[in-house]
Amino acid sequence: MTKHFHFEIERLKKKILYLAALVEKSLHNAVKSIMENNPGLAEEVINSDPDIDALEVEVEEECLKILALHQPVANDLRYIIAVMKINNDLERIADLAVNIAERTMIVTQYAGIPIRFDLTTMLEITVGMVKESVDALVDSDADKAREVIQNDDSIDELNEEAHRVFQEQICNHPDLSKYYISLLSVSKNLERIADHATNIAEDVIYMIVGEIVRHQGKSD
Repeated sequence: MTKHFHFEIERLKKKILYLAALVEKSLHNAVKSIMENNPGLAEEVINSDPDIDALEVEVEEECLKILALHQPVANDLRYIIAVMKINNDLERIADLAVNIAERTMIVTQYAGIPIRFDLTTMLEITVGMVKESVDALVDSDADKAREVIQNDDSIDELNEEAHRVFQEQICNHPDLSKYYISLLSVSKNLERIADHATNIAEDVIYMIVGEIVRHQGKSD
């Protein structure tokens, strides 16, 4: 491939890593906003979303341009395909972070009311999965990506527990239904974020070793 092609690949790499950094920051702030009852921080997350959307479009256009102009093969083709998929997952994580930030606006109205579920652990594991999936991308580390995938079951189990606990609280305290429905929404959004982090990890593995691990170990 030409020198110009390698320059464009490097530029693409910088853009996807910059997008990943913005998404990580958005998720971190969304989580912090709900843990600290901070609507101002939640507003920052919501306001930053258009910039992330615009960058996601830039990355996709860059990938399509490289594919059209250079027709890459083998490892280079695999890299661009992986970046296109990771790009989409990152944008979806940012959207879900906005959803969490919007729930903060409701939850802060009920400060002091017990949650009755270990939401902090679920928040920490999910944020950790996103960080590790991005680190796996940055470091081209397939082993780190596999560790992310292994954590997905834990989030699924926590989401199921949250669903049970919050439904019970809604039945017992119908006057607080808006509060517990908002917390239930946070749990569901965290579960979906973990799924997207898992997708990124799977695509990192594909990018590095050419192995498709999606659906492995899952029953039909």
